Amino acid sequence: MADMLVKLYELPPLEPALTEQRAKGVLIRRGIAPEKHHVAAWVARHFSAFWASEVEVAFSRAPLTCFVALADDRLIGFACHDVTFKGFFGPTGVSEAARGRGTGHALLLASLHDLRALGYAYGVIGAVGPADFYKKAVNALDIPDSTPGPYAHLLRSSE
Repeated sequence: MADMLVKLYELPPLEPALTEQRAKGVLIRRGIAPEKHHVAAWVARHFSAFWASEVEVAFSRAPLTCFVALADDRLIGFACHDVTFKGFFGPTGVSEAARGRGTGHALLLASLHDLRALGYAYGVIGAVGPADFYKKAVNALDIPDSTPGPYAHLLRSSE
């Protein structure tokens, strides 16, 4: 999976996406420290232990670099940035039951706007899965020859 580049100075506005989510009963906000164990456990259960580790790092930052999506006070999605590498977006995910409602898009925008607020002009979306989604959502561009990129020698076992 290749990496993608995003011009953070040309992002779509965030507020319409947040307003749309609120109208659907979904709150997108920055996580807070006492939620770390809940979010990390949910991510491990729904996605992977690797991603849960990255969530824990996002919760150690000040300000936190993990956004959450809540419906009826229940976690349905998350998005992190500036975790494994500076200026990188990800990991991110939405529960299967909540997909297709724009929640992933709103989380993406919240996280990328936060990267911009931190002073970055460009962001990298690492090891992209749904490239077409990112192209459409934020006009992301493929980074040539970026596979396997900085994740090439990721430790896969403690054995």
